Amino acid sequence: MENVVLLADENSRAWDFAKKIQEYIRKEKCEEVKLYDVPISFFRNNELQIDPPENIRKKDVYFIHDSSKNPQQWWIELLLIKDMVLGASASSLTFVLPNMLYSRQDRKVKSRVPISARALANSISLGTTRIITMDLHAPQIQGFYPATTPLDNLYSAPEVVNYLKNTENLDFENLVVVSPDMGGATRAESFAKRIGSKHPIALIDKRREKPGEIGQMRIVGDVSNKNVLVVDDLIDSGGTLCSAANLLKQNGANKLFCYATHGLFTKGTFDLCSCFEKIFVSNTHNQEGNNVTVIDVSSVFAEAIFRAQKGYSLSQLFK
Repeated sequence: MENVVLLADENSRAWDFAKKIQEYIRKEKCEEVKLYDVPISFFRNNELQIDPPENIRKKDVYFIHDSSKNPQQWWIELLLIKDMVLGASASSLTFVLPNMLYSRQDRKVKSRVPISARALANSISLGTTRIITMDLHAPQIQGFYPATTPLDNLYSAPEVVNYLKNTENLDFENLVVVSPDMGGATRAESFAKRIGSKHPIALIDKRREKPGEIGQMRIVGDVSNKNVLVVDDLIDSGGTLCSAANLLKQNGANKLFCYATHGLFTKGTFDLCSCFEKIFVSNTHNQEGNNVTVIDVSSVFAEAIFRAQKGYSLSQLFK
C-alpha cells in the first residue's frame, strides 16, 4: 500500500484514531501506510486556513475526520480538504467519517425545511471516490450519494459483541436486547442474534412532541425478570434513554445496560450513569472525561480501508 496516504488534523481527536488505523494495518496486514498531518488554523475573523501536507500527487488519500468538532466547521473542513486534495492531483480521495454528522436530518419533518443530509451528500460527493462511515442514523442516506461515490456504512455490532463476550461479565442467558424506538428494530435484532440471546427483542414505542422531547412511551415485548441491553446508534442528551430506563424498571427489568455507537453526551453522563449499570460507546466520537466504557472500533475502519484499497469484499467483515 505504498501509494496510500492517511490524512488527519494532528491537533484534533481524529489523529489518535488515524494512528490506530495506521498501526493496525502495519501489525495485522504487514503493510506500511503514511500518515500526514493537515494543519488547520484560523484567520482573525475565524476563516479556516488549511495548509497542504507532504506531496500527495498520484496518491490514494484517506482523510480521517473528527466529529467532535463544531458541525459547521466539520462540514466546511471537508469541502476545503476536498478542494486541496483534488487540486494536489491525488489519484483518489476517500472521506473516513466515523460519525456522519447531519444524519438525523434525512427527510422533511415539516414544509420548506432543508433535507440537510442530502445537502451534505451533494456538497462532499462530487470528485470524491468513496465515503466510509459507521452505523448511520438512517441507512437510507446512502441513497443520497451517487454510484460514482459509494458510501460504505460499516457496522459496529461484531466488534462490540466480541468485546462484551470476552471482556464483560454479562448474563447473556437472561438478556433481552431492546431498541429504544421502532426504527432501531433491525439493529437490535442483529445484536440479539450475535449475542445468542434466547429471548425475542423488545421495542419502545415513543411519540415525540417535538425534536428532543418525548411524549408517550410504551414497551412492546417482555422484559420482566430479565437483564436488558438497550442498543442505539446515538446518544445526544440522554433524556430519552433515562425515560426508557424508568419504563423498563416499571415493567420488571433487572439490570440495565446500554450501548450506542456515537456518544455525544451533550448534557453529560451523570443522569445516564444513575439509570444504567453500565454504558458502552464506541470511539467514533471523543469521550474524554465521560464516565463510560469505550470500545475501540478503529480496527473495523482499518479493515475497510485495507479491503477497499485491495479490492476485497467489505461485506465479509460482518458475516
